Amino acid sequence: MRNLANLPKAHLHVHLESTLRPATLAELSSANGVDIPEDLRRGEYRFTGFADFFQRNGLVRDSLCRAEDFHRAAVEFCEDEAASGTRYAEVSFTAAAHGERVGDLDMPLASVLDGLAEGRRRFGIECRVILDHSRRRSVGRAWRTLDLAVRYGPAGVVGVGLAGDEAFPLAPFTEVFQAAAEAGLHIVHHAGEAEGADSIREAIGIGGARRIGHGIRILDDPDLVAEVAERRIPLEVCPSSNVALGFVPSIPGHPLDRLRRAGLAVTLSTDVPALVGTTLTAEYALVRDAFGYDDETLADLSRAGVDASFAPAAVKRRLNEEIDAWLAA
Repeated sequence: MRNLANLPKAHLHVHLESTLRPATLAELSSANGVDIPEDLRRGEYRFTGFADFFQRNGLVRDSLCRAEDFHRAAVEFCEDEAASGTRYAEVSFTAAAHGERVGDLDMPLASVLDGLAEGRRRFGIECRVILDHSRRRSVGRAWRTLDLAVRYGPAGVVGVGLAGDEAFPLAPFTEVFQAAAEAGLHIVHHAGEAEGADSIREAIGIGGARRIGHGIRILDDPDLVAEVAERRIPLEVCPSSNVALGFVPSIPGHPLDRLRRAGLAVTLSTDVPALVGTTLTAEYALVRDAFGYDDETLADLSRAGVDASFAPAAVKRRLNEEIDAWLAA
């Protein structure tokens, strides 16, 4: 059994704000006058449901105020991911919401990109950014998100997408994502986690998604499974997050293995790692133990993440060669 921390990985579904180390969160919340519960300070998070998660996650986001806060979050993200064997990451960031909150639309994103560049120099990890937008928020803010994505594309923004409560429809944002596609951006929506297969249909239909965040409810609709498998639309599956937020009863009861056996392109991610107490290496260990996966299967999971990424072809080749070397060692 090989060391999973050494398995080269691509991390495709992870929210930067939810990667803050407990000590960093405690320090930044105090510095910026945000009162957070003791369990957040200690890194011992317990959620009573999705609404409780949103409330606590909002406190974490509010603790990021200054340019140095965003920069630090990005650098520490790179350090922690490198320690978990991540060689390439596409990290989600709610840039426009932060920019409006702090009164400077560009500063949060510019600071994060500077931090990721420093992280690459120091820790050897390649990172790109996907700008997300809450379904509950305005179409106007979604347009501002798109504007940021276009202007900062050369600095490392590769995509945009909707996140948040799937009960809010995607339809009002259709024109935004049509414009995003025309601008050459990749589109990734959260869908099929809290809501059923219709949410996924909407995301890949009028939403234009070419990768789905979560997607675990796809098995509700065999016809949709066949379509998504044929089109090779990857799913970003986050087991610990799904369990912690109450969408799945347990890791052994998680549909990940059934998704793979259905012929779907399944990748493994963490979503909100600091808030649920996991790492990407820990996720690989969990599915290994839950489903009896051998090293070859885990390497296949890692390759799926690389292949589903928006990395340049040369980066994908290098990462797949590194995975082969891990398996051969």
